[in-house]
Amino acid sequence: MPVDPVHLSAELIRCASVTPDEGGALVLLERLLAGAGFTCTRVDRGGVSNLYARWGQRGANKSFGFNGHTDVVPVGDAAAWSRDPFGGEVVDGVLWGRGATDMKTGVAAFAAAAVDFVRSTPPDGAVILAITGDEEGDAVDGTVALLDWMAQNGERMSHCLVGEPTCPNVMGEMMKIGRRGSMTCWFTATGVQGHSAYPHRARNPMSALVNLLARLEEEPLDTGTDHFDASTLAITTIDCGNPATNVIPAKGHATVNIRFNDAHSGASLTAWLQGHAAAVQAETGVQIDLRLQISGESFLTPPGEFSALVARSVAAETGVTPEYSTSGGTSDARFVKDHCPVVEFGLVGKTMHQVDERVEVAQIHQLKAIYSRVLRDYFA
Repeated sequence: MPVDPVHLSAELIRCASVTPDEGGALVLLERLLAGAGFTCTRVDRGGVSNLYARWGQRGANKSFGFNGHTDVVPVGDAAAWSRDPFGGEVVDGVLWGRGATDMKTGVAAFAAAAVDFVRSTPPDGAVILAITGDEEGDAVDGTVALLDWMAQNGERMSHCLVGEPTCPNVMGEMMKIGRRGSMTCWFTATGVQGHSAYPHRARNPMSALVNLLARLEEEPLDTGTDHFDASTLAITTIDCGNPATNVIPAKGHATVNIRFNDAHSGASLTAWLQGHAAAVQAETGVQIDLRLQISGESFLTPPGEFSALVARSVAAETGVTPEYSTSGGTSDARFVKDHCPVVEFGLVGKTMHQVDERVEVAQIHQLKAIYSRVLRDYFA
């Protein structure tokens, strides 16, 4: 009997797997996959649970992989939800619950497609599922741990499809062939405290920060590239914790987040930020220190046969030809791209991370059908 992706999605939603808690979701999937002949290995690291499942021989010439996550963000105010966020209820053709779009349904759809495929038409090759419990968190011990373990044990995917929600409004309208890079910079400005009536006796760190932030905002990073929109810089906080209106503080803090395209790298943007900070420091005498975190570099899987195969499968099942896109935030594809060619396709994500997260049941069936067609065509 075919695996029902809606039933499996509901079961996964009932597992309260808020990062980093496993919540029983990977146990549930391992039971399903092992029963279908997949060799399953728990790859747990740093308190994070991950699951690697392979059907077929290790080192097969063709090894198609799916990647996804079963961890979810917190529900927030549970009383604000119309339905139990971990109830997995289906009401009037809609599945409700945390993870209904991001992305327990995606995992359920590709797991169901993979199980049915290897049972009905065993391929000449391997089907691999790399599922993490740490995508919504720091992502240090999730997909990265799985890829590290694969490298150590001679496991490899030839191509990978990440099941993140990719469609803004209509099922089938968009797939991801790359992602922008992301980095955050925390500035700390240290000056000299003083009375606000005698500013010449102080060195105001807030003035230095305002100067620096204005420079960063007024200089466009770029105007976009062939496959990417223009890079962006957003000021996310500026503060000194000063309760007094007549005191110039000794120290101030500011944070910026940059989403960058393939015209830049984390290293080049680090040098750009350091250069501006050094210039303001020289002009004002205020010391400016930087702390940086690069969450991921920009990447692109050039359009080719793999992306075309996925696009054809989407169009065949939805009647919509997907746009190739690099928009949005980061995903674990930023790690997979160092292992093999990777693209992303999944559900409409309008309610992800929101109160009353939900998805139409019909879309889950469509997604399974798309993944099933991808597998058939890939191994044809």
